[in-house]
Amino acid sequence: MFELMGTFLWILITAVASIGGYITVKRFVNHRLRYVDAVKRPYIPALAGAFAFGAALPLAVLPIFTGVSAVLFGISVGAGVAAGRKEFKQLPGA
Repeated sequence: MFELMGTFLWILITAVASIGGYITVKRFVNHRLRYVDAVKRPYIPALAGAFAFGAALPLAVLPIFTGVSAVLFGISVGAGVAAGRKEFKQLPGA
């Protein structure tokens, strides 16, 4: 019974971290980094995902946040960066 609850809690924490990371980063890139030219480079989503993975990896020592959670968080942050920069509005005359 407790193993099932632990698995459910792991899935819930991983889902919340991944979805929250995606939405937060997408909104940040779309609103705050709109005029930064570096975010438009093709390798930036992979770089952001790798840094997010590296930042979340120390949390993997906790029993409820594993390495898989860190990998999924990194993937969601990279996807959020890619999705956020696709929504840039073209400036008039640009």
